Amino acid sequence: MKVLVINSGSSSLKYQLFDMKERQAIAKGLVERIGIPGSRLTHYPADREPYRVEREIQHHGMALEIIFDALTHAGHGVINNIKEIDAVGHRVVHGGEIFKGPVLVDDAAKEGIRRLAELAPLHNPANLLGIEACERLLPGIRQVAVFDTSFHHTIPPHAYMYGLPYRYYEEYGIRRYGFHGTSHKYVAQRAEALLSRPLQELKIISCHLGSGSSITAILGGCSIDTSMGFTPLEGLTMGTRSGDLDPAIITYLMEKDNLSPAQINKILNHMGGVLGVSGLSSDFRDLEKAAAEGNKRAKLAIDLFVHRVKKYIGAYAAELNGLDALIFTAGLGENSPEIRAAICQGLDYLYLWVNPEKNTVRGREADISTSGSRVRVLVIPTNEELMIASETMQLIN
Repeated sequence: MKVLVINSGSSSLKYQLFDMKERQAIAKGLVERIGIPGSRLTHYPADREPYRVEREIQHHGMALEIIFDALTHAGHGVINNIKEIDAVGHRVVHGGEIFKGPVLVDDAAKEGIRRLAELAPLHNPANLLGIEACERLLPGIRQVAVFDTSFHHTIPPHAYMYGLPYRYYEEYGIRRYGFHGTSHKYVAQRAEALLSRPLQELKIISCHLGSGSSITAILGGCSIDTSMGFTPLEGLTMGTRSGDLDPAIITYLMEKDNLSPAQINKILNHMGGVLGVSGLSSDFRDLEKAAAEGNKRAKLAIDLFVHRVKKYIGAYAAELNGLDALIFTAGLGENSPEIRAAICQGLDYLYLWVNPEKNTVRGREADISTSGSRVRVLVIPTNEELMIASETMQLIN
């Protein structure tokens, strides 16, 4: 069975084609600058050199046509005919309270995604563009929508509600939704395999650390709390996002600097985080290099980030009433031994210790804890696309 996974953005379209018999991607790629001058496709067949196309790509339908040409190309393709694709799985960012799991795409599903666009205005409309383009170009092939938020539907009300008048939840749906759910679910399932213990028995804290970061408490395979909230802005200090702050700061700054809602939103989402604190970069590789060279603000930004992660680990260990595994995933979590070591330092009260030699690993699965550590510390590269393909296959079967 072959499943095409689509992640559609407003001006980009990422894809992977999976052979689910082997659970392997046989091709992947990216279309960039859709509707913008300089459009291009970069296509990566699993066993050959990349294939690139630079041409005007006006809309998502045209992007998919170019992708299908690449997938079936005599020299660069991996299938003979587009009809070999059995199903398409779409990443959709926001499922609100409507979608508690993956769904077959029909008119009702599309209307639900459309209605939730006000909660994810930069993502859901773009995700819908990819769905509708696939419907036109692949008639009869089943489409499945997989939602970033759905894994967090098991969070109890006392953990997802905010201390606001209840009518704001009833009228506007203001509550914690959480994101990166597909990633957290994938690494939790991999932890089950790596630890050779049933997922239902495990207490896990999953740290998805990258330019966007979130932490999730997972009990028996179910999310019971997560750091991102109504939007992905809440929680950890990230690459450019502020993360948690006193909400009074927002109105204070708006009055002091005469800022509009759009301006304060830009500051919080695009000018804050470790970029804002360091004044240097949102990339932790740049910050680690600068800190090693004596840049005090770069070191401050790293220390702030590590401090926030440790606070959430402590809080979630309390919620879980113990801990079996701490997982590091995503770009920073998978590839920075230094950040992992700093986060784990001082977690002795959890009987958690990291082996410095094992912790040198980058980008591959590993148990980096010491033999005496009661909590297993795992590095697990995330694979959201494979998770989407798996959920797509399970649903249509």
